[in-house]
Amino acid sequence: MQSLDNNALRKAMSARGLKVTPQRMAIYGALLSAGGHPSAEEVFGAVRRVLPNVSFDTVYRALLSFTELGIISVHEAGGKKRFDPNLAGHHHLHCMRCNRITDFHSPELDSVKLPPQAGKGFQVLSMRMTVEGICSACSAKNRGRNGR
Repeated sequence: MQSLDNNALRKAMSARGLKVTPQRMAIYGALLSAGGHPSAEEVFGAVRRVLPNVSFDTVYRALLSFTELGIISVHEAGGKKRFDPNLAGHHHLHCMRCNRITDFHSPELDSVKLPPQAGKGFQVLSMRMTVEGICSACSAKNRGRNGR
């Protein structure tokens, strides 16, 4: 996973006029520590263990600010925003049962070009594919319930 270290995070925030605060540093650290693609609620729970007086609004606004700065990305899964600190190019597998999002890499998908008629007059900045399905853990649970 490619993400920012604390020094690069401070520089990125300062360069874009965003104040570097202990709360923002803790929120980014909690996002990294969570692994995967946590929701704002999950990040909030982790930050509260370190900063008990932090509000959910502070965490949520910081995550949205990080998204606007381009230092994290946001994805919808199961009706919730999920936050991704991985800046390296990658794609996602999204389990439609448990809403887990898993990163994967594919040089074949990275080289896919839009058909000329689809991209006419459109400048592509990035492409990321999300494959939706059922993960192996959810499939195994389902087989167990059905006695197979």
